[in-house]
Amino acid sequence: MAETLTNAAEFSVSEIAQAVKRTVEDEFGHVRVRGEISGFRGQHSSGHAYFTLKDESASIDAVVWKGNYAKLTFKPEEGLEVIATGRLTTFPRSSKYQIVIDNIEPAGAGALMALLEERKRKLAAEGLFARERKQSLPYLPRVIGVITSPTGAVIRDILHRLADRFPSHVMVWPVRVQGDTCAAEVVNAIEGFNAMVAGGAMPRPDLLIVARGGGSIEDLWGFNEEAVVRAVAASTIPIISAVGHETDTTLIDYVSDMRAPTPTAAAEAAVPVRAELIGYVDDLGGRQRQATRRVTATARDRLRAAVAGLPRASDLVSLQRQQLDHAASNLLGNLRHSVQSLRVRYSRTDSKLTPRLLQGQRQEAAEKLRNLSLRANAGLRKTVDRTRLTFDPRAERLDASVSRLIERKHSQFAGIGPKLSPSALKTELRHAHSVLTPLTARLRASMALNLGEARATLTQSDKLLASLSYKSVLARGYAVIKDDQGNLVQARATLSPGDAVAIEFADGEVGATIAGSPVIKKKPRGQVDSDTQESLF
Repeated sequence: MAETLTNAAEFSVSEIAQAVKRTVEDEFGHVRVRGEISGFRGQHSSGHAYFTLKDESASIDAVVWKGNYAKLTFKPEEGLEVIATGRLTTFPRSSKYQIVIDNIEPAGAGALMALLEERKRKLAAEGLFARERKQSLPYLPRVIGVITSPTGAVIRDILHRLADRFPSHVMVWPVRVQGDTCAAEVVNAIEGFNAMVAGGAMPRPDLLIVARGGGSIEDLWGFNEEAVVRAVAASTIPIISAVGHETDTTLIDYVSDMRAPTPTAAAEAAVPVRAELIGYVDDLGGRQRQATRRVTATARDRLRAAVAGLPRASDLVSLQRQQLDHAASNLLGNLRHSVQSLRVRYSRTDSKLTPRLLQGQRQEAAEKLRNLSLRANAGLRKTVDRTRLTFDPRAERLDASVSRLIERKHSQFAGIGPKLSPSALKTELRHAHSVLTPLTARLRASMALNLGEARATLTQSDKLLASLSYKSVLARGYAVIKDDQGNLVQARATLSPGDAVAIEFADGEVGATIAGSPVIKKKPRGQVDSDTQESLF
């Protein structure tokens, strides 16, 4: 076969691949490609992400390097239509071209809404939107934390509304409410407020408000991020979401403890109206006072009814008081009688218990016992002698029993003898004296007390008698008239001329006789005797 001659240059595979690579990169250095993400399985173990962008008739491989993936504000997801910004290049090993993506944007509101619905279903399946996990809002929070932009009109609306309703302490955590860093700053603000310690240098809020004004779905997308939703769900402080206007809805509205249609409505829901609260408290105070008065009046009526049915305290103790008075009046007499009885018994015993008398009685009893013993022994001997001839064994037993009897009597007398000794008698006398001495002291104290009371009563009676005595009236210049029988003369009509009377003055009595009772006429004021006044005519 003849050799074909040609002047075409020869290239290696690598040279062709590099030439194509340079051509593609020079022609399409920076492009924006719209397509649907396919084959996305998350980041590779190396940190890079590999997937495919496709449309109805073509596809292109895409790669996001590890450093760029962490900077993406919008993460790729399977089936999402996006606009990828990057540069085209080739992969010589497999003769493929691909796009190295620097940024990803959702391709229109339709794709964002699809992503939003998918994320909403996912979080709802985890139970983050469940009603039972929501916290109740405090009725009157002392500190309110607001997470919003400090330069917008939202914070001014919230502060103005709070000042109108119930002035409260407000802490503002400034954040960006849209853009790439919005979600991260909102998460940091929520976690920062929750990390505050109650009673610390900075007061810990009792309620949080996450707020911003209205906007498009792209402007509000930071509040649809999964990190923000999970931060709100993990907050131990109740949160009110007030993102956008009344028609705007974000995922934070579903997970928050309360959704307010506007930031102003969030401020209204956070605190009550101070004037209404004061009026309500005053009304409760008036009702409480009225109820207290009614309960007090009812208790007072019941107490009066109960008191009316109870006996008087004096009647309850009157019998005991009478018994006490009777016992007190009889105490002195009984003590005197008891002491007198003990003294009589003591005197009788004392006269009988003199050592000499007792010693004589002891000697006399011993002599009688000795005589009886001798007589009994003599009689027994005679009886034994008479009966010994006839019945000798029985006599011996009788003699032995008699001896035992005598010994028992001797032992009894020996036990009684020490009790009749002078020392024993002196001990008995001392015991009797020790018993009588306290009784005598008590008797003397009681007699002194009774004498003191009697003396005080007598002194009081004497003063009363002196104050009521007519002699004090006589000392003021009056006199008492008595008839001849010593009876008081109380009326002039009981006396006749010639009756003898006694007139008692303060310093003694004098006798007098009734001569008559002339009537002394009183002269009119200004009138003089005619014999002392010369006539003017």
